[in-house]
Order: sequence, then structure tokens, then C-alpha cells
Amino acid sequence: MELKKYKVLIIKIGYSETLNPEISDVTSFGDVLRTTVLLNLYKDAHVTWLVDERAHPILKYNPYINRILIYNLTSVLQLKLEHFDVVINLEKVPGICALADQIVGWRRYGFRFDVKTGEAEACEGTETALSVCQDGEKKKAHNKYWQEHLFEMVGSKWKGEEYLFGYKSKSKVQYDIGLNYQVGNKWPTKAWPLGYWKEFEKLIAGEYSISWQEGLDDMEKYFDWIHSCRVIVTNDSFGLHLAIAMKKMVIALFSSTNASETYLYNRGMAIVPRNSGCIDIPCYAPSCAYRGGPCVNTVMPEEVYSEVRNILKSETRVIDYKETAG
Repeated sequence: MELKKYKVLIIKIGYSETLNPEISDVTSFGDVLRTTVLLNLYKDAHVTWLVDERAHPILKYNPYINRILIYNLTSVLQLKLEHFDVVINLEKVPGICALADQIVGWRRYGFRFDVKTGEAEACEGTETALSVCQDGEKKKAHNKYWQEHLFEMVGSKWKGEEYLFGYKSKSKVQYDIGLNYQVGNKWPTKAWPLGYWKEFEKLIAGEYSISWQEGLDDMEKYFDWIHSCRVIVTNDSFGLHLAIAMKKMVIALFSSTNASETYLYNRGMAIVPRNSGCIDIPCYAPSCAYRGGPCVNTVMPEEVYSEVRNILKSETRVIDYKETAG
């Protein structure tokens, strides 16, 4: 196989989120998906992506990834003997940082292994991102988009480039509103109460067609479900980033995480708690310690109903998702 101009290795397995300090065995699908924005910089390169097997469907059909390697012993041994022009490690797991440092590459971006502390350290250009991870107050207060950080980490400047997602949906657009009500196990505090979802459904029923989240056990069915809806109402979750990638109109409900990190590309809006009384928003906590209860509970169904109606009224036609990675 004849390689293109230069070889790029992206290590984004999904075990750690680029701008969050936690490391988990729960794969962050959303972080893997939004990292595809980097592919805009390497369309003429031969790109290899190292990823967790559970996140493989997210990258499977991407035309700008030449080779996907599943993270296991075999791929680790292989990579140690390959040469790359660029190695981008976006994982903060110390062992993965150590692996990245052992792979031959002319340029390195992202995170490296500190042999003295045994912890992840920043390569040149990644200092700001690492400081956001390590300083809880800075993480809560900062207002730079995630894409800006990512491009800075590789020595570039983000100019509005979008996620690149190669899946070709098998479904047609058939619902006005999709209710993406589930959240992952990492931050249960992101979840809008189920009773509020049902109340919202009652408010909107009769005006627009509604579909509840599908494909919970099959990622490609989940992709098809997102595609089948004109507008996605969602917690801050993988579904939010899928909707962004598929260029859907979005109403995003934020609470325990920072809405300022997520750019919606002028396709929708973020709703944040305004009357909670909690001074620790966003807390980035998996459980709520505030005596008044989770701040997301102060986002009322009536507010979401009003914003969804405004979006749907402005939509004059159904816009089908088409892969625009080109």
C-alpha cells in the first residue's frame, strides 16, 4: 500500500477526557467523536487511530482515517516498531502516555509520560489544557470551546471546523423531535428527570411528532435514530455530539458540566440552570450534595417547550443529514 504524504497517529482511546482530570474504564464516546474535528488538519495524511473496541463504530466509516487499531497487546507491540511523522496522544492515562513516548515520531503533541512522577505531563502547546484539567476552579470558569483547545494542542488555530463523521444513515427523517433522555454512568447529575421529559412530551403532543431515544444496545441503530429526527433535545451526552456531527438542530440541557466548552455551530441553543441557588455550578460531580437538589431540576419543561417551538417554527423544511466531510 502506498502511503500518503506523511503518517499521523492519533491516540484517542476514550479512557480519559481531554479536558477532564478523571480516568475511567468507561469509554467516553463523545470525546472520541468530537476529536474527529482534528481530521480537518490531516486530510492529506495517512491517519492511524488507536481506540477502544467499544468506540470503533464511531470511526468505522470515516473516510479520513486510513487505519483503525483496537487498543490491545497486539496493536501496542505493532506501534512500538512503527515510525510516524506526527504522534498525537490525547489520553492522560500514564501507561498510555508511556506507550506514546516509545513510538517513533518526528513531532509529538498532547500528553507525555513524566518518568519522575509517573504521571501524565503536557507536551509543548498542551499546557493550558492540562492546567484546566488540574485546576477545578479554572475548569468551571473557563469559556474556551473544546475545539479551540484541541487545535492549540497540535500547534494550529481552530476556525470553525466541524466534526468529521463518516456514517451513512439507513434511516429517513421522520420525526420532528427526538428525546435523547439517557446519560452515561460517569455523570448521573447530567440527567434531566424522567418526569420532566414526560411533562415536556405532554406539552408538545399534538403539535409535533416525537420519538424517544432508540438504539441503546446498538450504536449504529442509535446513529440512525438521531438521523431520523429534525430536532434533538438532549442532556450533555454522547447523543449531543452525535447530533452536532449530523448537523441537527439541538436543544442541549446543561447542569453539572460547563456549557461554554461546547460549540453548537449555530444550530440550536444550550439551556443552563438559572434559579438553582447553588453557587457551585458547574460542579462536575457525579452526585449532588446541594440541599436544594440537582440544579438540572430547575430547568422547567415549559422553558424547553418554548425553545423547541421557536426552533421548529424557524425550520421551513426538513434538512437531511449528508456526509460533508469533503
